[in-house]
Amino acid sequence: MQIILKENIENLGFKDDLVKVKNGYGRNYLIPQGKAILATSSARKVLEENLKQKSFKEKKIIQDANKLGEKLMTLDIKISSKVGSGDKLFGSVSAPDLAKAFDAKGYEIEKNAISIPGKTIKRLGSYQARIRLHREVSIQLPFEVIPEKK
Repeated sequence: MQIILKENIENLGFKDDLVKVKNGYGRNYLIPQGKAILATSSARKVLEENLKQKSFKEKKIIQDANKLGEKLMTLDIKISSKVGSGDKLFGSVSAPDLAKAFDAKGYEIEKNAISIPGKTIKRLGSYQARIRLHREVSIQLPFEVIPEKK
């Protein structure tokens, strides 16, 4: 079954994508939840017209996302956390913690746009996070987890 997504769905696609899914997933979840519509011929024509109109606006949005990515790459992100024996953390560091660190530096990044390998970090050290600023723009950003000062 082919559907047109009305919002971004992780591991499936972005808003206005034409995707193929299993019948049950489309009929029982995506369409009733308002996350997608059936890809009929008339819906495809409307989608094509909307995408043409968006393409002009999209170029500026992509340029802005690239500029933001360049600014973020200059940041030195350090997240402090309580440390137990060795370099093990009490708790863990995850995407919301990284989003708070960006917010403290004056950049508002949504936590669902940040992906950390392994989802959580449980040791001190340097790591890389992938930040999706736009469907076509994503960056790899280094950050460091340091011990909290007493």
